[in-house]
Amino acid sequence: MKNPDSTPVTDSQYIGCGRSCAALHLITYGTSGVMIGILLTGLAVWLLVPNLMLTVHKSKYASVDETCAALKDSIEEAGWNCPAIHNINESMTQEGITFPHAIRVVELYQPSYAHDVLESNPELFALMHPCTFGVYEDSDGSVYISGMNIGLMSKLFGGHIAETIGNKITADEISILAPVIVE
Repeated sequence: MKNPDSTPVTDSQYIGCGRSCAALHLITYGTSGVMIGILLTGLAVWLLVPNLMLTVHKSKYASVDETCAALKDSIEEAGWNCPAIHNINESMTQEGITFPHAIRVVELYQPSYAHDVLESNPELFALMHPCTFGVYEDSDGSVYISGMNIGLMSKLFGGHIAETIGNKITADEISILAPVIVE
């Protein structure tokens, strides 16, 4: 590029403020680009992760109670325990709150897996034991089973948790749900 008087333009004339100013521009624009990238990544995670962390399956059964009974049978056939099925409608009614649709929480645990997690990570065990499924009726009368995507969640913890929860429990969960859900 040349000036109107035909002399070559130096870098400092082209940029308009010298090499130190060019470095400042590079730092400013580079930092802005990195910040925009971080913000866009954060937005994508914020929008996508909640959907990835939950699993929802349609039940083969017409009612929440039938689904809970079938789920309890499947849990026990897989060698797991089902210590409780909580009727959330009844609990909330006692507090003066009513829901128009049935909702239950089904607890389950497998003793040897519980022992493994308790032994290695008691803080996590205390928060996540027992495992639960939500069973609920939608506004159109369809029944669904929801749960945490424990396979994905276990990857965040890594190590022993990823092995026990991510591999063993996830495989069992698939076999427990198979006879109860619509494929």
